[in-house]
Amino acid sequence: MLLNLRSYFSLRFGTLSLQDLISGMLAGGYDTAVLTDINNSSGSLDFVKMGRAAGLNLLAGMEFRNGDQLCYVAIAKNERGFQEINAYRTKLNMENRSTPERAPDFEQVFVIYPFRRINAFSLRDFEYIGIRPSERTRAQLLERKLLDRCVILAPVSFRKADYTLHRQLRAIDNNLLISQLEREQLAAEDEVFVPKAKLIGLFSELPQVLANTSRILAQCSFGFDFTSVKNKATFTGNRYNDKQLLHTYCMDGFARRYGRNDHIAGERIQRELEIIENLRFSSYFLITDDICRYARGRNFHYVGRGSGANSAVAYCLGITDVDPIALNLPFERFLNPKRKSPPDFDVDFAWNERDAMHAYIFDRYQTGHTALMGAMSTFRSRSILSELGKVYGLPKAEIDRLVHEPEHMLNKNEVTNTILSVYNRMADFPNQRTIHASGVLISEEPLTCYSAMDNPPKGLPTMQFDMYVAEDIGFEKFDILSQRGIGHIKDCRTLVRENLGVVIDTDNPKRFFQDVNIAAQLKSANTIGCFYIESPAMRQLLTKLRCDDYLTLVAASSIIRPGVASSGMMGEYIRRHHDPATAVYPHPVFKEQLEETYGVMVYQEDVMKIANAYGGLDMADADVLRRMMSGKYRSKDHLIEI
Repeated sequence: MLLNLRSYFSLRFGTLSLQDLISGMLAGGYDTAVLTDINNSSGSLDFVKMGRAAGLNLLAGMEFRNGDQLCYVAIAKNERGFQEINAYRTKLNMENRSTPERAPDFEQVFVIYPFRRINAFSLRDFEYIGIRPSERTRAQLLERKLLDRCVILAPVSFRKADYTLHRQLRAIDNNLLISQLEREQLAAEDEVFVPKAKLIGLFSELPQVLANTSRILAQCSFGFDFTSVKNKATFTGNRYNDKQLLHTYCMDGFARRYGRNDHIAGERIQRELEIIENLRFSSYFLITDDICRYARGRNFHYVGRGSGANSAVAYCLGITDVDPIALNLPFERFLNPKRKSPPDFDVDFAWNERDAMHAYIFDRYQTGHTALMGAMSTFRSRSILSELGKVYGLPKAEIDRLVHEPEHMLNKNEVTNTILSVYNRMADFPNQRTIHASGVLISEEPLTCYSAMDNPPKGLPTMQFDMYVAEDIGFEKFDILSQRGIGHIKDCRTLVRENLGVVIDTDNPKRFFQDVNIAAQLKSANTIGCFYIESPAMRQLLTKLRCDDYLTLVAASSIIRPGVASSGMMGEYIRRHHDPATAVYPHPVFKEQLEETYGVMVYQEDVMKIANAYGGLDMADADVLRRMMSGKYRSKDHLIEI
């Protein structure tokens, strides 16, 4: 009976999380409902997945609005209908058009107009009129032929206790004082969960309406497959050719990087290729390789990094210049059969060349199948107090005092008490959709199968969900980053060539590792102007370590991080670095695995090594443990499965 649920993804309107909605359904005795957030489908797939786990039949839709004016509610009959809704919303967004009063000719979608539109036009087969509980008395006066086109529309937007919070969110959204809100800018106070038995009782005198509502829900189903990989399935057109092409490219790079007689590297690469093929990720590697080949063809300097640097295949392809075999980096950190989320490559480009890379990717991989990853900006700590202070008309000085001195005695008044009473409820509420810093999705099916897309100032279609949802439904993103330091490398090469006539090759950085001048400059901590190692803290650390080699520099880049530094591991590493004999190993396995770092777990790979050699986990499970410790998952379910 619930055709119009709104979550807090109806930004600055709804106050209920997806879990709140599911809990409300269970408490009210409902087993079926439709999530119809305002002008977006950010939470739809998450809602369906969570509902399945709770034994509920959850459906997807969208509420189309122009500002505060409800045009209609669209309910997908199935996955095709969900795509229709998303495609239409995307079209409106990309063309910067307002929503027309009348729905388009949907094929697999039910449309419900508000009761005020009862005599506006003749209804098509898929169109209905929604009657709210507060409108049922007037509905009883309708002719039978009109009642035959009516359904129950009982919106849910908040809990009864959250109406004040809803009003505050609406004031924030409209940039008004809360006292200036107009009635049409607010939801009705009765947009709360009503027990199913009570809702049916309210419409007992309108049996046609009850029957219509049940009938359209019975015609809807949503069997979305959360297990399959959603990325572009092949690069060449079929999996076999992908496998052969990846092998060919990899062997060419193997000869260039290692020489054909390096049996250790050869075995590692064959093992990686086997895992890549078994997990059907050949196209993912080939697409990343294609992006990098285009960059090289344009003479764009780039750096492949992150967990992708743990792949010898990526090293052979030229996606990264980090040799994982020389650094003893396990491939399982990047990709393994037990990973619950897909891998991703991080490729940095110069700040002034990334737009050209985006243009190539969006042109090469089909309109409608490529988009930027979305992200969700949330209300956090100070921003909550600041925004709420504005809607109550507090002067800036009072807002600043509330933000910086919350316990100040002058903060004890009716207005601030009201603000503080909703503070915890509002924490981490979605505030606005935005763009992920680097993620790009390239899909096999049209991206509107998964959500509508926004049209932000960047001018490129952007998914309405974030990276966590993308991972949950089977996407692996391509991280195309922008870094000013990469541009400086190219500028430096250009200056040297113009002034000295010397062409510096930066594609093979290994020769720099043995450069005596670089070693001396590192040891003196004279690194101003050097990306990542020029901060005062880093220069101080280089001095303490007397760093003059590559491996020590790599260790320094890890122990400078807050977690390692604050735990005391930084100080212990420095001490053991200068006096290795003082290193303590609680078990011979620790010495065997961590001798390079004197028994200190400096790298995330160290966690995997110990979990494997000491804890008995295979490397795949060890990587799951590592990811749990690094906070990569939204829940602990993956840890429980180990």
